[in-house]
Amino acid sequence: MEKLNICIDIDGTLTEPFFLLDRANKHFEKNIKPEDVDSYEIHQLYGVEFKDFFEFYISVANEVLIDVDPRERVREVLLEIDGKHNIHYVTAREDFLTDVTQRWFEKYKLPSGKLHILGSHYKVKTAEQVKCDLFIEDRYNNAIELAEAGFKVLLIDCVYNRKPLIPGITRVNNWEEVNEMIKELETSIIQDREKNLAKVVTV
Repeated sequence: MEKLNICIDIDGTLTEPFFLLDRANKHFEKNIKPEDVDSYEIHQLYGVEFKDFFEFYISVANEVLIDVDPRERVREVLLEIDGKHNIHYVTAREDFLTDVTQRWFEKYKLPSGKLHILGSHYKVKTAEQVKCDLFIEDRYNNAIELAEAGFKVLLIDCVYNRKPLIPGITRVNNWEEVNEMIKELETSIIQDREKNLAKVVTV
């Protein structure tokens, strides 16, 4: 079977999405709950400028990111597709988080794949470079950009991304559904190959 190039975001996609809330609530003296996070731009919920929130994030990132739990079934699904397909982890994290990111994969015994640390939310260029067949993401704006560029996207459900979808994006609720969608894509590729072979034979 032909290997797929599967791109996967990290924060909120592989990880539990609300891992910063407890620390942020203490730091900014708020009581934001997961159900309140209806925007990916979380600094707005705390009523602070992005630069102030980012300074807080930098101060706690290495400590928090090593302990954040993976989403349920992440490890099992990644182990199932590892080897069958090419895994690319594509994250907006900054370079200074490379070490803690790699240690997190080791801690939870996740397939290493290829790590792309972008320092930016713009992921279309990387998806083009790796010839991405499927992108798994939680940030709504990223999903829209990728779909508009022609990529298939699975948007893993979170309260902050429940907005209208466009063609190319499929909402999934958990990693079990991600796994099923990957299997469907495998089947469609095999069927397309068989159709192309049949055309060649006919000619």
